[in-house]
Amino acid sequence: MSDKCINAAFSAPQGESVRALLAADRVGTLQQISALGREFEGIVEANALVAIDDEHDPEGASTAFERAHVAALLSQAREHLNDLDRALERLERGDYGRCEQCGEPIPLERLEVRPAAKTCVRCASVAR
Repeated sequence: MSDKCINAAFSAPQGESVRALLAADRVGTLQQISALGREFEGIVEANALVAIDDEHDPEGASTAFERAHVAALLSQAREHLNDLDRALERLERGDYGRCEQCGEPIPLERLEVRPAAKTCVRCASVAR
């Protein structure tokens, strides 16, 4: 990839490089979803076997908090997977690397850190 902003049109090697990066991130995210799913199921199963008093847990952390924390991480991972799938779709359509808000190119540095980014830094900061 060049050291300028990525345009909507990629050379074949650039497109394959981006595709490989997104695919690798997707594989890692699927593994994370699987691990978090097993962890969540383990928490639920463990709680079903014993009467838990969350407010008086001797270890200090409530099982309800643990369950909610893992559920939130699982939700974030699923959302990231959806973002990666949408990025792959944008790549196929030829508009990957363009901000969905303003249409300007997304800087390469942002895409290297967040390959599924759909907005430039300026538009992302306004949306918050």
